[in-house]
Order: sequence, then C-alpha cells, then structure tokens
Amino acid sequence: MSVSPRSQARADAAPFTDEEIDRLVETFYARIRQHHRLGPIFETAIGPGGWPEHLATLKDFWSSVLNTSGRYKGQPVAAHQGVEGITEGLFTPWLGLFHMTCAELFDAPRAAFIGQRAERIAATLKLGLFHRSGAVA
Repeated sequence: MSVSPRSQARADAAPFTDEEIDRLVETFYARIRQHHRLGPIFETAIGPGGWPEHLATLKDFWSSVLNTSGRYKGQPVAAHQGVEGITEGLFTPWLGLFHMTCAELFDAPRAAFIGQRAERIAATLKLGLFHRSGAVA
C-alpha cells in the first residue's frame, strides 16, 4: 500500500510535543509584539495583562491544529471580528514572521507542514473577516 504525499507529510511532521508548541507560540508572539505594525494591534486587542491567557489559548489552538487534540473550543473568525486596526494586508507580515519562526525552530518538513496550516488559517480568517457578504474591507 502506498502512502499519499499528504499522509506522509503528516506522518513525518507529527506529533508535535507540547514543549514544541509552547516554544513556537511563545517565540512567534514575542516577535509579533515587537513588530512595528502588528505589535500595537495585538497590544490594544489583548492588553498588557491579557497575554498569559491569550498565549494559553493559542497553545490549545495550535495543539488542535497540529495534533488534532481538540483542546481549542473557540471560534477564530468571531474572535478576530472587531479587532481595531486589523486589515487584510497585515496577514502578509504575520505569515512572514510565522514562516521565519517555524524555519528556525523545526526541520524543513515540519516547518513546511506547520506553515501550510498557517496559510490555510490565514486564508480562512481573511475570507471570514473581509469577504463575507456585507463585510467592509
């Protein structure tokens, strides 16, 4: 029986340990907070005291995305609606920082696997936030 490239990529990439997911989320969002365009938007939306809870939620989210753990129970599009300052164009630097972080933390196949998931998530968020019927872009 042959293994599809998609299945092989998943097998090569998984599972991600909680420690790896923690490191990814903490490293990436430390960079987000320092970014000249993204940082202020995140700081306003999350607030100075909200980061521990937000990072815990993101760790659950990425555990669910990467390991199908089911730990995240939220609604990402709804969570991002009404975030002041968010624009479709900001997904480009977000993805750039994410891919850079993955490339530094993981070998190439695992970084590519995570990056593909991030690209899909970004596309879904952009559709939900900026291309809904009646949405203002």
